[in-house]
Amino acid sequence: MRILILSAALLAGTAACTWVPIEAGGKAVRVLPAGPVAPGCVAKGEIVVTVKNKVGFYNRNPLRVQEELETLARNEAPSAGANAVQALAPPADGSQRYSAWQCPPR
Repeated sequence: MRILILSAALLAGTAACTWVPIEAGGKAVRVLPAGPVAPGCVAKGEIVVTVKNKVGFYNRNPLRVQEELETLARNEAPSAGANAVQALAPPADGSQRYSAWQCPPR
């Protein structure tokens, strides 16, 4: 019983944590809303990111998973020559596709 309580406490504590930190290059990357992209933006390709959406039998908070996917996409954008990302579809099974864009400064 004691192990079960300790395991539950550990799992609850890690559920609120963000496991994906934003990197220096990712901080400068904008997240574009759904819809048409602003004039002057040039497509740089697609970024596919994945995180754990389950830990054992526990389903992680979908908003936290989505936040981590967005952070990963922002971290990957500079290596694609992009300064903006836009989700192409909602997250599915811990994975999400983004389009990468190089946009003029705001």
